[in-house]
Amino acid sequence: MIDVKLITVITTALVDSINPCAIGVLILLISTLMALSKNRRRMLMVGLIYISTVFLSYFMAGMGLMVVIQKLQITDIIGTIVGILVILLGFVEIKDFFWYGQGFSLAIPKKQVKKIKEKMKVASIPGVIVLGFFVAAVELPCTGGPYLAITTILARDFQWTALWYLALYNLIFVLPLIVILVIAYVSCNINQIEVWKKKHRKWMRLATGLVMVALGILLILYAQGKISI
Repeated sequence: MIDVKLITVITTALVDSINPCAIGVLILLISTLMALSKNRRRMLMVGLIYISTVFLSYFMAGMGLMVVIQKLQITDIIGTIVGILVILLGFVEIKDFFWYGQGFSLAIPKKQVKKIKEKMKVASIPGVIVLGFFVAAVELPCTGGPYLAITTILARDFQWTALWYLALYNLIFVLPLIVILVIAYVSCNINQIEVWKKKHRKWMRLATGLVMVALGILLILYAQGKISI
């Protein structure tokens, strides 16, 4: 039997994982580390700690959100509201495919970008852990739509399986970051990745937007009991 919920989690995570915001912050971190030191092992270690912190931050946030929704017994109401919100945010992402950066966009606020750059200059282990939690928080406007939809879906039938699905989602979400870090470690050339990101970012936005609209519709139907997952 096909596990529709698992397929939904994997598909959404794959699309969310290529989000320009998450990739852009890691590229900036690696570039800063390479400028501060030519020690590739340290760069790899710091990068892995940063990615692990992002993973943990998102997992804890998702788990907390699922528990709150389940305890308050508001999955139907929240599901409908979140579904509408995710659809609207999806249209914003699709807008950026045609008019990138014009008008309202789902991006890290410029003020927070400056703070991220300042924190990156402190390349200590505790500093990188703080940076990971900070970035996870300020990235939410950019990456939070699909994740909010998935956590709401999982909260409706909250079991241990839901936690495994949540962990899987976040693992897939950080996989591209791990790949980028390994490429930087092996080749020490992050510029090509930055060029690739800028070239394809509007397509990333389009893919994310389409998935968010589909998720929103799915979530509304699921919350209203029209379909089962």
